[in-house]
Amino acid sequence: MSGFLDAHLNDEELSLLARARAFGEDVMRGSADAWEAGASPVEGIRKAAHCDLLRLEVPHSLGGLGQRYRLKLAVCEALSRVDMAFTFAMINTHNVAARLAQSHTRAHLDTLVPALWRGDIFGATALSEPGAGSDFAGIKTRATKVTGGWRLDGEKGWITNGSIADLFVTYVQTDPDSGWRGIACFLIDARKEGFTRAAPYTLIGGTAIGTGGFKLDDYFVSDDDMLGAPGEAFKLAMKSVNGARVYVAAMCAGLLAASLETAIGYGGIREAFSKPLIAHQGLAWSLADVATDLEALRALTRDAGLLVDQQKDAVMAAAHAKAFAGRVTLNGVGQCIQAMGAAGLRVEHGLGRHMAAAKIAAFTDGSSEMMYERIAAGMVKAYGP
Repeated sequence: MSGFLDAHLNDEELSLLARARAFGEDVMRGSADAWEAGASPVEGIRKAAHCDLLRLEVPHSLGGLGQRYRLKLAVCEALSRVDMAFTFAMINTHNVAARLAQSHTRAHLDTLVPALWRGDIFGATALSEPGAGSDFAGIKTRATKVTGGWRLDGEKGWITNGSIADLFVTYVQTDPDSGWRGIACFLIDARKEGFTRAAPYTLIGGTAIGTGGFKLDDYFVSDDDMLGAPGEAFKLAMKSVNGARVYVAAMCAGLLAASLETAIGYGGIREAFSKPLIAHQGLAWSLADVATDLEALRALTRDAGLLVDQQKDAVMAAAHAKAFAGRVTLNGVGQCIQAMGAAGLRVEHGLGRHMAAAKIAAFTDGSSEMMYERIAAGMVKAYGP
């Protein structure tokens, strides 16, 4: 089965995608069950770095590959066919490297960005808190201005790579009375005084994501470590969230594609009533529904991805792709399991892990309900008379 954007990639991008697929088969496939059981994904992420997967969008000037966003989408689909949880963890370290590449601080550019794309250290983005997720403007972690920098206090939660990250792109409130306009963004180093890592969460089907949190207690951060000033940071966060929603949709396409391939393969060799399962119309039609949803999801994701690549407004397109992914992926994986009968529940087929990952995808980077809110907010302008 073809990948997500093969027809839209140039030769260099296709070569990198082939390398990613080989990494998925050679490294991820044999480790996915161990990661889900609690084994650390750290060595796997370092091996991904050796395959250049942590520097896709990092500029050439900083040792990166300077590739288009659409290649990241193709890689996300390809690797999520094997294990979405690991893919999510890996891509988040990549994202921090690409984010820091936009910094104006030489220490970030000369030292931290290369350390991230080499896999020497790991990155994460901290937006959510125990009491603020979809309501991002309601974050409580506070930054107070002091001489030479800021003092930070508060708690962050639901962070991908929270259990392993060294660096956190962290959003905090500088002026609660200003709402979203008071939100700023700082680079937090987990190795410094005032940082306390919380115990990681255990998520069904998502152990490798390393979800966790941290507390900041009178943590000092210099002015040089401000990545986004009050007012600017909120807008940058929303832009990055739109990109994340699209690549999560691409990951869902990977889950559906892998599940469909497994179900069709099994249906071709397992016989019932003297003919292969796939020859029974009812079963074949149920998988035809999955195939149709897969192609519709790919189309929505492709269109949103093109807008991101062109740096155009992708808010509605990202919400459409993410909402549709949340609607069809869990059900589609379930249909594939049903088509295989009880054999679909066997661990070695991986469909149970894909089903749990599909449910995780319906929450991360904005729940399905938030996607409907976003679409509804823009619906009159986009579709009204």
